Amino acid sequence: MANIDILLTEMIKSGASDLHMAAGLPPMLRLKGDLVPTKHPQLTHQINEQFFFEILSPEQQRRLQTTLELDQAYEIEGLARFRCNYFYQLRGVSAVFRQIPTKIKSLDDLGMPAGVSNILKITRGLILVTGPTGSGKSTTLAAIIDHINNASEQHVITIEDPLEFVHENRKSLITQREIGTHARSFSDALRVASREDPDIILVGEMRDLETISLALTCSELGILVFGTLHTNSAVKTIDRIINAFPANQQNQIRSMLSDSVKAILAQQLLKTADGHGRCAAVEILISSPAVGNMIRENKLSQIASVIQTGTSEGMQTMDQALQTLVDTKRITPEAAYWKAIDKTSFANQCSSDIIE
Repeated sequence: MANIDILLTEMIKSGASDLHMAAGLPPMLRLKGDLVPTKHPQLTHQINEQFFFEILSPEQQRRLQTTLELDQAYEIEGLARFRCNYFYQLRGVSAVFRQIPTKIKSLDDLGMPAGVSNILKITRGLILVTGPTGSGKSTTLAAIIDHINNASEQHVITIEDPLEFVHENRKSLITQREIGTHARSFSDALRVASREDPDIILVGEMRDLETISLALTCSELGILVFGTLHTNSAVKTIDRIINAFPANQQNQIRSMLSDSVKAILAQQLLKTADGHGRCAAVEILISSPAVGNMIRENKLSQIASVIQTGTSEGMQTMDQALQTLVDTKRITPEAAYWKAIDKTSFANQCSSDIIE
Protein backbone atom coordinates (compact mmCIF):
# COMPACT_ATOMS: atom_id res chain seq x y z
CA MET A 1 0.00 0.00 0.00
CA ALA A 2 1.41 3.35 -1.07
CA ASN A 3 1.60 6.15 1.50
CA ILE A 4 -0.61 8.39 -0.66
CA ASP A 5 -3.38 5.78 -0.31
CA ILE A 6 -3.91 6.86 3.30
CA LEU A 7 -4.74 10.43 2.23
CA LEU A 8 -6.82 9.31 -0.74
CA THR A 9 -8.83 6.95 1.47
CA GLU A 10 -9.45 9.81 3.91
CA MET A 11 -10.58 11.93 0.97
CA ILE A 12 -13.13 9.30 -0.12
CA LYS A 13 -14.46 8.74 3.41
CA SER A 14 -14.96 12.49 3.93
CA GLY A 15 -16.94 12.85 0.68
CA ALA A 16 -14.42 15.27 -0.85
CA SER A 17 -14.07 15.62 -4.61
CA ASP A 18 -10.39 16.61 -4.64
CA LEU A 19 -7.20 16.29 -2.61
CA HIS A 20 -4.73 19.19 -2.93
CA MET A 21 -1.12 18.52 -1.96
CA ALA A 22 0.68 21.85 -2.24
CA ALA A 23 4.17 22.30 -0.84
CA GLY A 24 4.00 24.83 1.99
CA LEU A 25 0.51 23.81 3.21
CA PRO A 26 -1.07 20.76 4.85
CA PRO A 27 -3.05 18.44 2.55
CA MET A 28 -6.39 20.12 1.71
CA LEU A 29 -9.75 18.67 0.66
CA ARG A 30 -12.38 20.13 -1.68
CA LEU A 31 -15.61 19.63 0.27
CA LYS A 32 -18.86 20.80 -1.34
CA GLY A 33 -16.93 23.39 -3.32
CA ASP A 34 -14.78 24.73 -0.45
CA LEU A 35 -11.11 24.01 0.30
CA VAL A 36 -10.68 22.65 3.82
CA PRO A 37 -7.27 21.89 5.43
CA THR A 38 -6.72 18.47 6.97
CA LYS A 39 -5.00 17.88 10.32
CA HIS A 40 -1.90 16.43 8.69
CA PRO A 41 1.46 18.26 8.94
CA GLN A 42 2.54 20.85 6.41
CA LEU A 43 3.94 19.41 3.19
CA THR A 44 7.34 20.18 1.71
CA HIS A 45 8.86 19.58 -1.71
CA GLN A 46 10.78 16.58 -0.36
CA ILE A 47 7.72 15.03 1.36
CA ASN A 48 5.58 15.47 -1.77
CA GLU A 49 8.28 13.97 -3.96
CA GLN A 50 8.32 10.86 -1.74
CA PHE A 51 4.50 10.59 -1.89
CA PHE A 52 4.33 11.03 -5.66
CA PHE A 53 7.35 9.07 -6.87
CA GLU A 54 6.13 6.00 -5.01
CA ILE A 55 3.21 5.68 -7.47
CA LEU A 56 4.98 6.95 -10.61
CA SER A 57 6.99 4.77 -12.94
CA PRO A 58 10.61 5.77 -13.71
CA GLU A 59 9.42 7.05 -17.12
CA GLN A 60 6.66 9.14 -15.49
CA GLN A 61 9.14 10.53 -12.96
CA ARG A 62 11.44 11.53 -15.83
CA ARG A 63 8.57 13.21 -17.73
CA LEU A 64 7.49 15.13 -14.64
CA GLN A 65 11.01 16.39 -13.96
CA THR A 66 11.54 17.26 -17.63
CA THR A 67 8.21 18.89 -18.55
CA LEU A 68 7.44 20.10 -14.97
CA GLU A 69 3.89 18.71 -15.18
CA LEU A 70 2.20 15.35 -15.63
CA ASP A 71 -1.31 13.87 -15.85
CA GLN A 72 -1.96 10.34 -14.64
CA ALA A 73 -4.81 8.08 -13.62
CA TYR A 74 -4.32 6.09 -10.40
CA GLU A 75 -6.49 3.39 -8.87
CA ILE A 76 -6.85 1.98 -5.37
CA GLU A 77 -8.42 -1.38 -6.10
CA GLY A 78 -11.82 -1.75 -4.47
CA LEU A 79 -11.97 1.95 -3.51
CA ALA A 80 -11.78 4.40 -6.41
CA ARG A 81 -9.90 5.76 -9.42
CA PHE A 82 -8.29 9.20 -9.37
CA ARG A 83 -7.25 11.75 -11.96
CA CYS A 84 -3.85 13.06 -10.85
CA ASN A 85 -2.21 16.27 -12.03
CA TYR A 86 1.35 16.88 -10.86
CA PHE A 87 3.11 20.22 -11.35
CA TYR A 88 5.93 22.38 -10.04
CA GLN A 89 5.16 25.69 -8.35
CA LEU A 90 7.07 28.29 -6.33
CA ARG A 91 7.50 26.07 -3.26
CA GLY A 92 8.13 22.79 -5.06
CA VAL A 93 6.32 19.85 -6.62
CA SER A 94 2.57 19.71 -5.90
CA ALA A 95 -0.47 17.77 -7.11
CA VAL A 96 -4.25 17.63 -7.23
CA PHE A 97 -6.05 14.29 -7.05
CA ARG A 98 -9.67 14.15 -8.22
CA GLN A 99 -11.95 11.22 -7.51
CA ILE A 100 -13.34 9.43 -10.55
CA PRO A 101 -16.48 7.57 -9.48
CA THR A 102 -16.25 3.83 -10.14
CA LYS A 103 -19.94 3.74 -11.04
CA ILE A 104 -20.87 5.87 -14.03
CA LYS A 105 -23.96 7.92 -13.19
CA SER A 106 -26.82 8.10 -15.65
CA LEU A 107 -28.04 11.40 -17.08
CA ASP A 108 -31.08 11.09 -14.79
CA ASP A 109 -28.80 10.55 -11.78
CA LEU A 110 -27.00 13.75 -12.72
CA GLY A 111 -30.27 15.68 -12.91
CA MET A 112 -29.72 16.62 -16.55
CA PRO A 113 -32.61 18.59 -18.11
CA ALA A 114 -35.02 16.82 -20.45
CA GLY A 115 -33.55 18.65 -23.46
CA VAL A 116 -30.41 16.52 -23.25
CA SER A 117 -32.48 13.54 -24.46
CA ASN A 118 -32.79 15.29 -27.85
CA ILE A 119 -28.99 15.28 -28.13
CA LEU A 120 -28.92 11.51 -27.74
CA LYS A 121 -30.76 11.21 -31.08
CA ILE A 122 -27.93 12.89 -33.01
CA THR A 123 -25.86 10.44 -35.08
CA ARG A 124 -23.27 12.62 -36.83
CA GLY A 125 -21.53 15.98 -36.46
CA LEU A 126 -19.93 17.77 -33.53
CA ILE A 127 -21.37 17.93 -29.99
CA LEU A 128 -19.50 20.06 -27.45
CA VAL A 129 -19.70 19.92 -23.66
CA THR A 130 -18.19 23.05 -22.18
CA GLY A 131 -17.62 24.75 -18.85
CA PRO A 132 -14.88 25.76 -16.41
CA THR A 133 -12.54 23.27 -14.79
CA GLY A 134 -14.43 21.14 -12.27
CA SER A 135 -17.85 21.76 -13.79
CA GLY A 136 -18.52 18.07 -14.46
CA LYS A 137 -17.84 17.91 -18.21
CA SER A 138 -16.14 14.49 -18.00
CA THR A 139 -18.96 13.13 -15.82
CA THR A 140 -21.61 14.28 -18.31
CA LEU A 141 -19.73 12.82 -21.26
CA ALA A 142 -19.24 9.53 -19.41
CA ALA A 143 -23.01 9.37 -18.82
CA ILE A 144 -23.69 10.02 -22.52
CA ILE A 145 -21.21 7.34 -23.64
CA ASP A 146 -22.68 4.91 -21.09
CA HIS A 147 -26.18 5.56 -22.48
CA ILE A 148 -24.93 4.85 -26.02
CA ASN A 149 -23.12 1.73 -24.77
CA ASN A 150 -26.35 0.37 -23.29
CA ALA A 151 -28.61 1.36 -26.18
CA SER A 152 -26.91 0.72 -29.52
CA GLU A 153 -24.22 -1.16 -31.42
CA GLN A 154 -21.49 1.40 -32.07
CA HIS A 155 -17.70 1.61 -32.14
CA VAL A 156 -16.78 4.38 -29.72
CA ILE A 157 -13.18 5.65 -29.52
CA THR A 158 -12.30 7.83 -26.53
CA ILE A 159 -9.09 9.89 -26.53
CA GLU A 160 -8.34 11.16 -23.02
CA ASP A 161 -5.59 12.72 -20.89
CA PRO A 162 -5.68 10.92 -18.53
CA LEU A 163 -8.14 8.07 -19.06
CA GLU A 164 -10.79 8.59 -16.39
CA PHE A 165 -14.01 6.57 -16.55
CA VAL A 166 -13.50 2.96 -17.67
CA HIS A 167 -16.33 1.65 -19.86
CA GLU A 168 -17.12 -2.04 -20.17
CA ASN A 169 -18.12 -3.31 -23.60
CA ARG A 170 -21.88 -3.87 -23.58
CA LYS A 171 -23.83 -3.32 -26.80
CA SER A 172 -21.06 -1.09 -28.10
CA LEU A 173 -17.33 -1.65 -28.60
CA ILE A 174 -15.50 0.96 -26.52
CA THR A 175 -11.85 1.64 -27.48
CA GLN A 176 -10.17 3.89 -24.88
CA ARG A 177 -6.81 5.56 -25.57
CA GLU A 178 -4.77 7.57 -23.08
CA ILE A 179 -2.40 10.32 -24.18
CA GLY A 180 1.16 9.47 -23.19
CA THR A 181 0.34 5.77 -22.81
CA HIS A 182 -1.44 4.80 -26.04
CA ALA A 183 -0.82 7.90 -28.19
CA ARG A 184 1.62 10.78 -28.17
CA SER A 185 -0.97 13.57 -28.49
CA PHE A 186 -4.65 14.30 -29.15
CA SER A 187 -3.83 15.31 -32.71
CA ASP A 188 -1.84 12.12 -33.36
CA ALA A 189 -4.69 9.95 -32.02
CA LEU A 190 -7.32 11.89 -33.98
CA ARG A 191 -5.31 11.72 -37.19
CA VAL A 192 -5.59 7.93 -37.27
CA ALA A 193 -8.98 7.57 -35.54
CA SER A 194 -10.98 7.96 -38.75
CA ARG A 195 -9.17 4.87 -40.14
CA GLU A 196 -10.26 2.75 -37.16
CA ASP A 197 -13.90 2.46 -38.34
CA PRO A 198 -15.44 4.60 -35.56
CA ASP A 199 -19.06 5.60 -35.27
CA ILE A 200 -18.28 7.96 -32.39
CA ILE A 201 -15.09 9.70 -31.23
CA LEU A 202 -14.76 11.43 -27.86
CA VAL A 203 -11.95 14.00 -27.67
CA GLY A 204 -11.14 14.65 -24.01
CA GLU A 205 -9.98 18.19 -24.68
CA MET A 206 -9.87 20.31 -27.84
CA ARG A 207 -6.91 22.29 -26.60
CA ASP A 208 -5.12 23.42 -29.79
CA LEU A 209 -5.80 24.45 -33.37
CA GLU A 210 -4.67 21.13 -34.89
CA THR A 211 -6.93 19.07 -32.59
CA ILE A 212 -9.91 21.35 -33.30
CA SER A 213 -9.27 21.14 -37.05
CA LEU A 214 -9.02 17.33 -37.00
CA ALA A 215 -12.19 17.04 -34.88
CA LEU A 216 -14.06 19.15 -37.44
CA THR A 217 -12.70 17.00 -40.28
CA CYS A 218 -13.84 13.80 -38.54
CA SER A 219 -17.32 15.25 -38.01
CA GLU A 220 -17.51 16.11 -41.71
CA LEU A 221 -16.79 12.45 -42.52
CA GLY A 222 -20.09 11.47 -40.89
CA ILE A 223 -18.60 10.52 -37.51
CA LEU A 224 -20.28 11.73 -34.31
CA VAL A 225 -17.59 13.66 -32.42
CA PHE A 226 -17.84 14.76 -28.79
CA GLY A 227 -15.40 17.36 -27.50
CA THR A 228 -14.84 19.72 -24.57
CA LEU A 229 -13.78 23.35 -24.24
CA HIS A 230 -13.35 25.66 -21.26
CA THR A 231 -16.07 28.15 -22.21
CA ASN A 232 -19.23 29.13 -20.31
CA SER A 233 -21.81 29.59 -23.07
CA ALA A 234 -22.71 28.24 -26.50
CA VAL A 235 -21.96 31.55 -28.23
CA LYS A 236 -18.53 31.88 -26.58
CA THR A 237 -17.76 28.29 -27.55
CA ILE A 238 -18.36 28.95 -31.24
CA ASP A 239 -16.44 32.22 -31.01
CA ARG A 240 -13.49 30.48 -29.29
CA ILE A 241 -13.24 27.86 -32.05
CA ILE A 242 -13.38 30.45 -34.84
CA ASN A 243 -10.78 32.67 -33.19
CA ALA A 244 -8.39 29.74 -32.72
CA PHE A 245 -7.74 29.97 -36.47
CA PRO A 246 -5.84 32.64 -38.42
CA ALA A 247 -7.99 35.44 -39.81
CA ASN A 248 -7.64 34.23 -43.40
CA GLN A 249 -9.15 30.84 -42.46
CA GLN A 250 -12.05 32.03 -40.30
CA ASN A 251 -14.67 32.28 -43.06
CA GLN A 252 -13.93 28.67 -44.04
CA ILE A 253 -14.17 27.56 -40.38
CA ARG A 254 -17.51 29.38 -39.97
CA SER A 255 -18.80 27.43 -42.96
CA MET A 256 -17.52 24.13 -41.52
CA LEU A 257 -18.99 24.87 -38.09
CA SER A 258 -22.36 25.85 -39.55
CA ASP A 259 -22.72 22.30 -40.88
CA SER A 260 -20.81 20.38 -38.21
CA VAL A 261 -21.99 21.76 -34.86
CA LYS A 262 -25.14 19.89 -33.83
CA ALA A 263 -25.39 20.76 -30.13
CA ILE A 264 -23.56 22.53 -27.30
CA LEU A 265 -24.01 21.90 -23.57
CA ALA A 266 -22.45 24.60 -21.39
CA GLN A 267 -22.56 23.72 -17.72
CA GLN A 268 -21.65 25.04 -14.28
CA LEU A 269 -21.78 23.40 -10.86
CA LEU A 270 -23.44 25.15 -7.92
CA LYS A 271 -23.92 24.31 -4.26
CA THR A 272 -27.37 22.96 -3.50
CA ALA A 273 -29.64 25.01 -1.26
CA ASP A 274 -29.31 22.51 1.61
CA GLY A 275 -25.51 22.73 1.47
CA HIS A 276 -25.13 18.96 1.17
CA GLY A 277 -24.09 18.67 -2.47
CA ARG A 278 -23.82 20.30 -5.86
CA CYS A 279 -25.98 20.34 -8.98
CA ALA A 280 -25.44 21.33 -12.60
CA ALA A 281 -26.97 24.27 -14.43
CA VAL A 282 -26.85 23.51 -18.17
CA GLU A 283 -27.29 25.78 -21.18
CA ILE A 284 -28.44 23.79 -24.22
CA LEU A 285 -28.12 24.79 -27.86
CA ILE A 286 -29.47 22.40 -30.50
CA SER A 287 -28.47 23.48 -33.97
CA SER A 288 -30.87 24.16 -36.84
CA PRO A 289 -30.63 25.65 -40.34
CA ALA A 290 -31.27 29.09 -38.80
CA VAL A 291 -28.43 28.65 -36.28
CA GLY A 292 -26.18 27.38 -39.09
CA ASN A 293 -26.87 30.55 -41.08
CA MET A 294 -26.04 32.73 -38.06
CA ILE A 295 -22.69 30.97 -37.65
CA ARG A 296 -21.93 31.19 -41.39
CA GLU A 297 -22.85 34.90 -41.55
CA ASN A 298 -21.01 35.74 -38.29
CA LYS A 299 -24.20 36.79 -36.49
CA LEU A 300 -23.39 34.93 -33.27
CA SER A 301 -25.10 37.53 -31.07
CA GLN A 302 -28.47 36.33 -32.44
CA ILE A 303 -27.97 32.77 -31.22
CA ALA A 304 -28.79 33.63 -27.59
CA SER A 305 -32.34 34.65 -28.58
CA VAL A 306 -32.76 31.40 -30.53
CA ILE A 307 -31.83 29.43 -27.41
CA GLN A 308 -34.15 31.54 -25.25
CA THR A 309 -37.15 30.93 -27.50
CA GLY A 310 -36.30 27.31 -28.28
CA THR A 311 -37.68 25.66 -25.15
CA SER A 312 -40.03 23.46 -27.21
CA GLU A 313 -36.93 21.91 -28.84
CA GLY A 314 -35.31 21.35 -25.44
CA MET A 315 -33.10 24.44 -25.48
CA GLN A 316 -32.45 26.77 -22.57
CA THR A 317 -30.06 29.59 -21.74
CA MET A 318 -27.81 29.42 -18.68
CA ASP A 319 -30.00 32.02 -16.94
CA GLN A 320 -33.15 30.00 -17.70
CA ALA A 321 -31.45 26.91 -16.27
CA LEU A 322 -30.48 28.82 -13.14
CA GLN A 323 -34.02 30.21 -12.75
CA THR A 324 -35.47 26.69 -12.95
CA LEU A 325 -33.10 25.52 -10.22
CA VAL A 326 -34.13 28.48 -8.05
CA ASP A 327 -37.85 27.86 -8.67
CA THR A 328 -37.48 24.20 -7.68
CA LYS A 329 -35.49 25.29 -4.59
CA ARG A 330 -32.45 23.24 -5.58
CA ILE A 331 -30.19 26.31 -5.30
CA THR A 332 -30.47 29.68 -3.59
CA PRO A 333 -31.17 32.89 -5.55
CA GLU A 334 -27.83 34.27 -4.34
CA ALA A 335 -25.89 31.29 -5.71
CA ALA A 336 -27.74 31.59 -9.02
CA TYR A 337 -27.09 35.32 -9.27
CA TRP A 338 -23.31 34.92 -9.09
CA LYS A 339 -23.35 32.35 -11.91
CA ALA A 340 -25.84 34.24 -14.11
CA ILE A 341 -24.70 35.59 -17.48
CA ASP A 342 -26.98 38.67 -17.49
CA LYS A 343 -26.95 39.53 -13.79
CA THR A 344 -29.16 42.61 -14.07
CA SER A 345 -31.87 40.79 -16.00
CA PHE A 346 -31.60 37.75 -13.76
CA ALA A 347 -31.99 39.83 -10.61
CA ASN A 348 -35.10 41.51 -12.04
CA GLN A 349 -36.69 38.18 -12.99
CA CYS A 350 -35.85 36.30 -9.81
CA SER A 351 -38.82 35.98 -7.49
CA SER A 352 -36.63 36.12 -4.36
CA ASP A 353 -34.61 39.06 -3.12
CA ILE A 354 -31.00 39.08 -4.22
CA ILE A 355 -28.48 41.25 -2.47
CA GLU A 356 -25.77 42.39 -4.86
